[in-house]
Amino acid sequence: MITHPPEQCESRILPSDDATAVDFCSLLGQTTIYPTHSPPIVGRGGTWSRMASGVTNENQGQYTGDGSVDIHGNPVLKNSTGNWRACPFILGNECCERLAYYGIATNLVTYLKNKLHEGNASAARNVTTWQGTCYIMPLLGAILADAYWGRYWTIAVFSTIYFVGMATLTLSASVPAFKPSPCVESVCPEASAIQYAIFFIGLYLIALGTGGIKPCVSSFGADQFDDTDPRERMKKGSFFNWFYFSINIGALISSSFLVWVQDNCGWGLGFGIPTLFMGLAIISFFFGTPLYRFQKPGGSPLIRMCQVVVASFRKWKVDVPHDSCLLYEVPEKASAIKGSRKLEHTDEIKFFDKAATVTDLDTKTESFSNPWRLCTVTQVEELKILVRMFPVWATTIVFSAVYAQISTMFVEQGMVMDTSIGSFTIPPASLSTFDVISVIVWVPIYDRILVPVARRFTGKERGFSELQRMGIGLFISILAMAAAAVVEIRRLDIAKAEGLVSEKVAIPLSIFWQTPQYFLVGAAEVFTFIGSLEFFYDQSPDAMRSLCAALSLLTTALGNYLSSFIMTVVTSVTTRGGRTGWIPDNLNEGHLDYYFWLLTGLSVLNLLIYVACANRYKSKRAS
Repeated sequence: MITHPPEQCESRILPSDDATAVDFCSLLGQTTIYPTHSPPIVGRGGTWSRMASGVTNENQGQYTGDGSVDIHGNPVLKNSTGNWRACPFILGNECCERLAYYGIATNLVTYLKNKLHEGNASAARNVTTWQGTCYIMPLLGAILADAYWGRYWTIAVFSTIYFVGMATLTLSASVPAFKPSPCVESVCPEASAIQYAIFFIGLYLIALGTGGIKPCVSSFGADQFDDTDPRERMKKGSFFNWFYFSINIGALISSSFLVWVQDNCGWGLGFGIPTLFMGLAIISFFFGTPLYRFQKPGGSPLIRMCQVVVASFRKWKVDVPHDSCLLYEVPEKASAIKGSRKLEHTDEIKFFDKAATVTDLDTKTESFSNPWRLCTVTQVEELKILVRMFPVWATTIVFSAVYAQISTMFVEQGMVMDTSIGSFTIPPASLSTFDVISVIVWVPIYDRILVPVARRFTGKERGFSELQRMGIGLFISILAMAAAAVVEIRRLDIAKAEGLVSEKVAIPLSIFWQTPQYFLVGAAEVFTFIGSLEFFYDQSPDAMRSLCAALSLLTTALGNYLSSFIMTVVTSVTTRGGRTGWIPDNLNEGHLDYYFWLLTGLSVLNLLIYVACANRYKSKRAS
């Protein structure tokens, strides 16, 4: 027997052939008793979760409350697993992996041009195609992690693929037979089909590997903190800060030291060092295995979403009951979705509630085990959460388009500025180091100063909510674009004063005037990118966290596509009628400042839309 106290008795029970349940909810002070073999209870997700097992665990406080287990599938003790004791291995893995990735990505176009003898357009196209693949592949890794393998084994498998790709790429740059002969004067022999094949197999194995682990590492790190423990939940926000800090430490080493090694000591060594660090990343990850907390995979999230949509349309003529207690849910403590807690019903997007509405036909045909016809409240709420998150997700695409300027128009602007310090010439692209430094500086300031101060005023355990944090970052990105426009106005004024408008030459304005815009973008990253990591982890359903992390990464790719689209439209419109346009080959004749002001305006509009979406957003409610 399963016994429910009066306060839990809120819903009717569906009858079955072998048992008839009597509704005593109207009898106050009575206890309702149901046979254990009766059909699932219809009621709010999680309303009866505490009573479902009928057994009280005396040692409940010693174990995590979020359903996490050890590598063998057993419940884990709080005082010996997870928390910060497990995080150094995960952060070390991320730092080494990012060092390896940026060790390839930062200077890849140079290798394609100088060693594989590709032209400018071909090299640029290959780099952008590869980078786009790196940010699309997380969808594959996320689905495998959430549905089948879990985050730990997904990271393990794709890290191995990653390492094989790195080793293949190193061999292609080291073995003479695997690379074309050097240029003789102006004659550069093309790479053979086999040489191309070895290089691109290695390169796309890296894309597959990095894409597979990207959506899992941050989520796996956050899994080490128990959502049901307020003290651990507060530490989780700090984890995301230091996670992003680790990324930028790896990026800083790659963009400085490794680029120098590749240009001065050879590509074999330049690719070999990142390969070594990828090996260290794998070792660091496996060393922490006894300390990790694991979340069980919950089946394919895509299939579950399709089931809700199909079930809703199959019942599109069915009226949703006014009392949400009458919607279908299982009686057990855990939801019907493996590894997921129950979610409380919400009143938005009520059309999907049809999927959880029990009809007479469902009762007669015993459709309780057919999710294509009848879904639980928790399953319906999963889809609702993704729909509610979509507007917030969409606004981060514009921010990613602003961030994309670091590697595009900021560099183009720097090329027509004074890049010399005495006899030393600064590569314009190297100023992106200031963005990395800004992140490294801002993370501890935010974590150790801003959060405690903000906590006193807001009362929030993390100082700011995720949505507030992201909004602050969007505002800072507006300042970054405005700063870039002001620098460009100053540069064009000097060009006119010096009579250099018609000449395609650098203007005597130090490239270090770009430093503020790089620092502002770095500060915006700390607020918006890290805030979005927190948001998509905390607000996503338990069994969809890798998928939501992949969606947050997808905004980077979409931001780049949006930036390219804006550039195409601007070029097309401003060059009509034979005009020079805003962004001609000779920037001294153009108006790059107008382009930056356009992005500033779009960012302002995006912020206004974001504020409206954030104010309407209702947070996830777990039972």
